[in-house]
Amino acid sequence: MTSVWESLTVDARDPARLARWWAEALGYQVVTEKPDEVEIRQSADRLPGLVFVPAVEGKERKNRLHLDLRPANREAEVERLVDMGARHVDIGQGDVEWTVLADPEGNEFCVLHEREE
Repeated sequence: MTSVWESLTVDARDPARLARWWAEALGYQVVTEKPDEVEIRQSADRLPGLVFVPAVEGKERKNRLHLDLRPANREAEVERLVDMGARHVDIGQGDVEWTVLADPEGNEFCVLHEREE
């Protein structure tokens, strides 16, 4: 027997705001919005989702799990995400072929180079 990946849960100081930020970043939609949980997905019937839940404490150290995004044009996507409120961060990655950004609450994620055919 195997499992199906349902969702990834993200602690957030402002779950609704962060969920909307990620929905815009990924082209997803809000599928559930409750006071203690906001879920976004590509579409209501498509898994997995990202679920944002309240957290009292702020983020204090590097994420142990993060998203990797692979856009058609890395430079343009990094610029778009930064314009939306992401920021460049240094987590000790050194000289790499991807860009490390943080969302408005400081959660790191990577923007990879275009996939080679």
